[in-house]
Amino acid sequence: MSRHRSHRPANADSLLAELGRLTTQALERAELQRARIELAEALQREMLPDSLPELPGLRAAARYAPARDGLDIGGDWYDGFRLPDGSLGFSIGDVQGHDVEAAAFMGQVRIGLRAVAAFTTDPGEVLSRTNDLLATLDSSLFATCTFLRFDPATRELSGARAGHVPTVWATADGESGITADEGGVPLGITPGESFPVTRHPLSAPGVCVLVTDGVLEGPAFPIEAGLEHVLRIVRAGADGPPDELAAKVITVADLTGHTDDAAVLVLRYDE
Repeated sequence: MSRHRSHRPANADSLLAELGRLTTQALERAELQRARIELAEALQREMLPDSLPELPGLRAAARYAPARDGLDIGGDWYDGFRLPDGSLGFSIGDVQGHDVEAAAFMGQVRIGLRAVAAFTTDPGEVLSRTNDLLATLDSSLFATCTFLRFDPATRELSGARAGHVPTVWATADGESGITADEGGVPLGITPGESFPVTRHPLSAPGVCVLVTDGVLEGPAFPIEAGLEHVLRIVRAGADGPPDELAAKVITVADLTGHTDDAAVLVLRYDE
């Protein structure tokens, strides 16, 4: 009794043709993804400031590192600028999501913060008005952020948080810690939010270090462990140059597995 197949097996030529078609499609998708990653990284680096402002008594430094695998680029930023009243404004944050859309949204957040800060110096008000602005945009993205203001007249550092990771600080005389201020929700989700302001008189030389969560956490590396690593580094480098400290803090991202991009902002204040 013989058996007959209902379909003839494909010949070698048709198999090779199908393989070639699938290979071409895969290469096209890979090239498209690579192009999107390169565009996002270019946007990211172009939007980050070339330098940070300084005043007598305050020096600033920053570092940025892209994601290790190149896929999670585009969301993190740091910024610093002079305000109309002679004080300095600083921000650091992380956009939810990645790639070109996140890089573009990050640019909108930075521009919004700068624009609002030109009319109000209160950090909580800066975040509140920026949040209202972002909530009007047709976007599903949101951003965590910390905004700080340094007043050279009073030597006060005031700040507000929008869903961002805590700030690490240390003084040259051995005091250190992780801020436990209340904070608010991330920017761009719902309008009408308020953001409590924390004020710190800078009575002793020291440093204030802000990071994004790409520095602190990764696969099997909880954010608490990352904060403790950063705290130890900050405590040891509280009396050193801010640029050197920023370079050391960004290396914590290597311990976490570095699956996200990462940013560090260091403010060094003197007597």
